[in-house]
Amino acid sequence: MPGSAKTMTVATVGGLVLVTAYTVALGSNGWLWFSWVVLGLLTVGVVVARS
Repeated sequence: MPGSAKTMTVATVGGLVLVTAYTVALGSNGWLWFSWVVLGLLTVGVVVARS
């Protein structure tokens, strides 16, 4: 996996951890989850394009 794809993957996993922690601490926020889904789809696109 090239460097950019690995960085995107780390950012996506880190984002999931942060959004989950926010949800547990303060309650669900739909925009945060939507943003995380968009980031996840972009990451999948980068990984597929680099493969």
